[in-house]
Formats: sequence, C-alpha cells, structure tokens
Amino acid sequence: MPQDWTDLSGRLISGSHVLPVRVYYEDTDFTGLVYHGSYVRFFERGRSDFLRHCGIHHAELADGAHGPSIAFAVRQLNVSYLRPARIDDVLEIVTTLVEARGARIVLRQQALREGEVLAGADVTVAVITADGRPVRLPPALAARLAAMGHPAV
Repeated sequence: MPQDWTDLSGRLISGSHVLPVRVYYEDTDFTGLVYHGSYVRFFERGRSDFLRHCGIHHAELADGAHGPSIAFAVRQLNVSYLRPARIDDVLEIVTTLVEARGARIVLRQQALREGEVLAGADVTVAVITADGRPVRLPPALAARLAAMGHPAV
C-alpha cells in the first residue's frame, strides 16, 4: 500500500528535507542533459514533500481543513544552474526552510549528485486564499513548522 512507503516522500535529515529523484529521458533536452525546467519540477516535488513531512497537506488546505480554503503560490523563484545532470543520474533535492512569517514561506533548495551541487534555488512562497489574496499561515500549521525545528511566526 503506497501510504506505507515512507521513503517515497523523502526524509528529514539534519534540519532539511531530502528527496531522491531519478533523471528520466523525459527530463532531458535534445543534448541529453537535464532540461532547465525539469529542475523547477524537482524543486516543486521537494517543497511539497517537505510540507507533507511537516503534516501540511495541499488537499487539506484546499478543502478548508484549517479554516478558509488556502493554497501556496510561488511568488519568487531564483534558480542558479551550476553543473549538468544526465539521464539515469540519481539526484537529491534538499529543501531547507529559511523563514516562515505571516503569509510568506522562504526556502532554499539544492539539487545534488553525490554531494555536488548542480542547481540551487531560493524560493518565496505566498500563502493565499482561494481568491488569490495573501493570508497568514494558520497558527496550527505555523506550529507544525516550528515543531520541525524551523522558525515560524
């Protein structure tokens, strides 16, 4: 049963979330290197699974399980591409919470291959209502981030 596959969503290691990702043909461009947009997808998976490990689930947010329906929207994404990855590489997507304050969550992410940084991203995520307005992260969810050893206000 998939719910029992605890490593499917990665692991929390030393205050960060680590998600293994294998590079498939569909992730590459015509040169055989990982297409730049694929890193953005890898980082999205890392952020989603980081939140899942914190007990924050997108479906619950949308369903209003913590008050009004809310969602996360990427407000800013700065990506640096340092080295190429290739088909069949196994990458580690490392996600570290920098700050969670009010309606904003700031994360630092890296794609590593055998410890070498291939790409990095600084991401600012806004907490928004169903109509797109910024809203504070509900206190119970902010407490879940704080319980993971991360700053939350």
